[in-house]
Amino acid sequence: MSFHTPSPVPRPPLRCEMRVLLTLNDRSFLVLRSSVMGLLSSCTHVPCPPSAPTGAKRALSASSSQASHGPEPGSQPLKTRTLSGMASKTTTTVTPKRIAHSPSLQSLKKPVIPKEFGGKVPTVVRQRYLNLFIEECLKFCSSNQEAIEKALNEEKVAYDRSPSKNIYLNVAVNTLKKLRGLVPNTVPNLSKASGRRVVSHEVVLGGKLAAKTSFSLSRPSSPRVEELKGTALYSRLREYLLTQEQLKENGYPFPHPERPGGAIIFTAEEKKPKDPSCRICCRCGTEYLVSSSGRCVRSEECYYHWGRLRRNRVAGGWETQYMCCSAAVGSVGCQVAKQHVQDGRKENLEGFVRTFQKELPEDAHAGVFALDCEMSYTTYGLELTRVTVVDTDMQVVYDTFVKPDNEVVDYNTRFSGVTEADLVDTSITLRDVQAVLLSMFSADTILIGHSLESDLLALKVIHGTVVDTSVLFPHRLGLPYKRSLRNLMADYLRQIIQDNVDGHSSSEDASACMHLVIWKIREDAKTKR
Repeated sequence: MSFHTPSPVPRPPLRCEMRVLLTLNDRSFLVLRSSVMGLLSSCTHVPCPPSAPTGAKRALSASSSQASHGPEPGSQPLKTRTLSGMASKTTTTVTPKRIAHSPSLQSLKKPVIPKEFGGKVPTVVRQRYLNLFIEECLKFCSSNQEAIEKALNEEKVAYDRSPSKNIYLNVAVNTLKKLRGLVPNTVPNLSKASGRRVVSHEVVLGGKLAAKTSFSLSRPSSPRVEELKGTALYSRLREYLLTQEQLKENGYPFPHPERPGGAIIFTAEEKKPKDPSCRICCRCGTEYLVSSSGRCVRSEECYYHWGRLRRNRVAGGWETQYMCCSAAVGSVGCQVAKQHVQDGRKENLEGFVRTFQKELPEDAHAGVFALDCEMSYTTYGLELTRVTVVDTDMQVVYDTFVKPDNEVVDYNTRFSGVTEADLVDTSITLRDVQAVLLSMFSADTILIGHSLESDLLALKVIHGTVVDTSVLFPHRLGLPYKRSLRNLMADYLRQIIQDNVDGHSSSEDASACMHLVIWKIREDAKTKR
């Protein structure tokens, strides 16, 4: 009786394994090694157990015989199976998600602002804000061309409204905020769709009591605007009152030592014209003749520049230009008036009144008010046509138009905002205004204004307890240069005033002065703390 001994299954050569390993990188080495070792272990000969049944021996011998004769017809070589397994594990068939294309500034042909030497706003600054405007307009405009046109219009309006770079920056920022407000808001729809309750970061970190607990150090806070009222505001403002020397330097009127009702100005230059009928136009500087009534002898038009002079950097150095039209010094004026005019306030210093002392209760103060006046040109010169008084709550307590004593030749509407229709039915005179102000003010009342000496000269009132914002925020070059109220509001409070085409508003200017002074007190309190 003979027994059949199965022949051992030969192990595949190692050259196949090494050849496959050499073609792979280090990242897929571990994956390939595990698959190859599994295949090798399945092909290794396993001896039969001695106690295996006869049926198992037959099955084992049959399988061994098939393995010894070669691979099955439908099987693949080791190298092919290994490479296919490696490819299935190292590659993926996931299709990337398509993203819709949205128009952007990079894909558009953006307009370029032409360079301008000596412009009031640098071209780089204008181009930057124009690009921001285009990006915001693309979010709500129906087409790219519409977005570009709207952005160009908004930038041009901001440039035309701004006499300087600081004003342009503030106007551009406000325009950018306005454009962002036009973008449709989709955040509420997302929150409704998700159905999630919005939880603040404080609640997540601290629990239920986080919103009611303060983790900051307890330091004495600076006085708020609401707290600067009444006696507290009055006592703090006394630190900012102009001294006697400052009043003289800035041209405030003082009582004349010899003439009752007269005033004296220490900065006024005593000019005695050779001809008493000769005048010098305060706008164009031309000499002209007047009659005994103050009217011009000859009808001559006045060509003048209403803007101030400023120095601008140009190619090759610096150039002094007018802010109104950027014309050079000595050029023909950009505005035309019917006739020449004069200031005249410092020539006739008669008819002045002076505030006086008043008895007050112990717990009361003399009051704090902001004052601003508007003036028009008459045959005499600049005369009062409107006066406004504002309290510490920015409420107008006195506002009236005033009929000048002489004939009006130019209403100066660009700066005064007063028109001929405003003075048609006005019967209040300068004496009436002086009586009202003397009843409202005392010698200790603090008056706030910008270049307040100009207003007091128009009112013909002598008052020395004042806070002047032009002195509180001085010009870097010192006197006689002074910063405008519009620039101060734009630089410190980021607000645009005097932007009405109908002219200035005395109530707006008075409120702006009160805002500036209160802001100054609060900022100084932070520094002292």
